[in-house]
Amino acid sequence: MAAPAAPSLLLLLAGAAGLSRAFFSLPLRVSQPASPRASPPAPLPLRPGSAGGGQRDAQDEAGGLALASDPAGSLNFLAMVENLQGDSGRGYYLEMLIGTPPQALNILVDTGSSNFAVAGVPDPDVTSYFNTELSSTYKSQGIEVTVKYSQGSWTGVLGTDVITIPKGIDGSYTINIATILESENFFLPGVKWHGILGLAYDTLAKPSSSVETFFDSLVRQANIPNIFSLQMCGAGLPVSGSGTNGGSLVLGGIEPSLYKGNIWYTPIKEEWYYQVEILKLEVGGQNLGLDCREYNADKAIVDSGTTLLRLPQKVFSAVVQAIARTSLVSLKSGGFGR
Repeated sequence: MAAPAAPSLLLLLAGAAGLSRAFFSLPLRVSQPASPRASPPAPLPLRPGSAGGGQRDAQDEAGGLALASDPAGSLNFLAMVENLQGDSGRGYYLEMLIGTPPQALNILVDTGSSNFAVAGVPDPDVTSYFNTELSSTYKSQGIEVTVKYSQGSWTGVLGTDVITIPKGIDGSYTINIATILESENFFLPGVKWHGILGLAYDTLAKPSSSVETFFDSLVRQANIPNIFSLQMCGAGLPVSGSGTNGGSLVLGGIEPSLYKGNIWYTPIKEEWYYQVEILKLEVGGQNLGLDCREYNADKAIVDSGTTLLRLPQKVFSAVVQAIARTSLVSLKSGGFGR
């Protein structure tokens, strides 16, 4: 069977304005959605078997965007609305059931990496972990894997097991999963997630791109369109009663109720991270006026797993100066009363 086409990513970002009025605007090069690659790469050797029924190549459906869902089928986009919790400072996580019988864990959604990994042993900074000895469906592949991030790293063992997403697509699916046995600055004090769901391209998968990614496995086994959309709500939009903020990870398409107006598209410059090209940056409606090469040095990526907007030094300095100017203008025009 041919390998799945590269996943398509749509980010629906919802946030609240801060106290200062120095809003950011990052226009991107815009285009219509690209069709799947005409010549897919060779099949990946590590292919977990399907836990569901018959399989059919989903590439025929991956060219268009699924804008509606069938509540009676495996895709019900409305059921996926607000399936994320977390906050913009610590990341957004999705509840997932892993193994047989199922063990419930919260999984960080990360478009900046490609491995699916969960805590496999107790850790002082996590409240739960995946105990492989309690799962009758877990199969170890005996392959050691190490993943390093911009902050933190972990080492574990690759295996497979069945997963179910309570607020996701229906059914159980067999997925490559790494159990984290050692980590450094990865699990942090106070975090409410116990693992990470890498949604980037298989190029970034460790120990090699032959490890089929989580989403590629879903596309192949569940026959869903090869697109997911991600909404992350900012600090001004908390989930009612939970004390956290929310968001939505829609697998297989787009939920129309989560956005207004037209969707703008930007091409992926290179398929590893979701690397895009930024043409300009505005602060308070004012263009910084830098050469676009400054914004993209050495790359510009869309990364849901980070908590910061990281900028090259020259761009960062220009942004700070622009915010200072904009804030002074706002204070002078608004003033303070006694």
